[in-house]
Amino acid sequence: MTDVYDLVVIGAGSGGVRAGRMAASTGARVAIIEDLYLGGTCVNVGCVPKKLYVYASEYAGHLKDAAGFGVDLSLEAFDWSRLVNNKTNEINRLNSIYDNLLESSGCDVIRGKGVVTSPETVEVNGQSLAARRILIATGGWPFMPDVPGIEFAIDSNQVFGLDQFPKRLVVVGGGYIAVEFAGIFNGLGAETTLLYRGDQILRGFDNEIRDYVSHEITKTGVAVRTQTDVESISRKDGGELSLLLSDGSRIECDAVMYATGRKPRTEGLGLESVGVHTSEAGTVIADDHFRTNVPGIYALGDVIGTPALTPVALEQAMVFVNQQFGDDSRQMNYDIIPTAVFCQPNIGTIGLTEEEACERHPADVDIYCSEFRPLKHTLSGSQERTLMKLIVRRSDDRVIGAHMVGPDAGEIMQGLAVAMMAGATKAHFDQTLGIHPTAAEEFVTMRSLTRSM
Repeated sequence: MTDVYDLVVIGAGSGGVRAGRMAASTGARVAIIEDLYLGGTCVNVGCVPKKLYVYASEYAGHLKDAAGFGVDLSLEAFDWSRLVNNKTNEINRLNSIYDNLLESSGCDVIRGKGVVTSPETVEVNGQSLAARRILIATGGWPFMPDVPGIEFAIDSNQVFGLDQFPKRLVVVGGGYIAVEFAGIFNGLGAETTLLYRGDQILRGFDNEIRDYVSHEITKTGVAVRTQTDVESISRKDGGELSLLLSDGSRIECDAVMYATGRKPRTEGLGLESVGVHTSEAGTVIADDHFRTNVPGIYALGDVIGTPALTPVALEQAMVFVNQQFGDDSRQMNYDIIPTAVFCQPNIGTIGLTEEEACERHPADVDIYCSEFRPLKHTLSGSQERTLMKLIVRRSDDRVIGAHMVGPDAGEIMQGLAVAMMAGATKAHFDQTLGIHPTAAEEFVTMRSLTRSM
């Protein structure tokens, strides 16, 4: 057995790497164990490669829009393999950066499967590491339902390694990952169908935003079919897939991708053997200090069921290090979390939905909305429209929710997040000068009350 580590981290994703590096910077002795890839989901099969694919999917639309401005351009060809290879090269570059960051920070990086054998020990590659603290940061993994023929489908990890571009793609699921990939493949030229068993896509988002986005992405060419599920998948002699749907109909495609949720990646970690409690959903139960029920074992990131967003895991890591190796002055605040969905058009959202606001603050909510055709599209000819929405607590004029559907929504909402964290009121928005002509100025020029709740 080696000397005792102050912290052993299992999982080198966003949260695990940040926690390890920051702990090491305090002088702590740290080991980070990873059995898959450095950077976790975000760098390898999530945020980064997905956003690169989103960029690729937007070029055809830009070329089409150019005609209204007197610029005649055409798409001569699309090389899927070149996109995949260039994406892979960029991910490899980022992996190297993570490796260098960890090495320079003083962390011991161990490649292998970490297994918790006691509250004070982790086994990896036949070696037992002694630890004063063990941090579980293994993230999540795509969930695939038990459907006949599911072996013919791919998940949201495998989609990045497709050898051939599918001319016809079916995406199963209604969350942001499903919606984003439907937009990606539609933009790249695939005939794309989005199937969701619920009443409306993007459950958990503001209902007005959900309805608006569904209408807008349908206009781009994605066939959105709600209250529809897959009963079985079969492969025909020619290689195409045939899907039997819950309404009795069939749909043929070249590939079917499932984006039906993610589950905590805890299998084989030994957590059950040492008595760590998990929820019915499989998430590790942790308190506001990331402590599990077993002293000395901690957990953070997607594995504990908090919002599955890279910035959340990064902030959790910073708070954890402050609590364990600093002055313990910090705790997480999940009330105002800005996020974006990179569908076409984009969604940006901060704070409460209208439904949440009305539940928390009954008879004390004002709604301001603005819906318009962006200036660019008055010449481009595109029928895409934009929706902006502010949710205000009437009693103190505080802005408690902001939502947007439209180009660059994520970029615009990041600035609003700062204002909301600072406690901005609707009066502050009204007193702020707009930048003209921009879409963003609508957030500071909405004066007419849309409705009170």
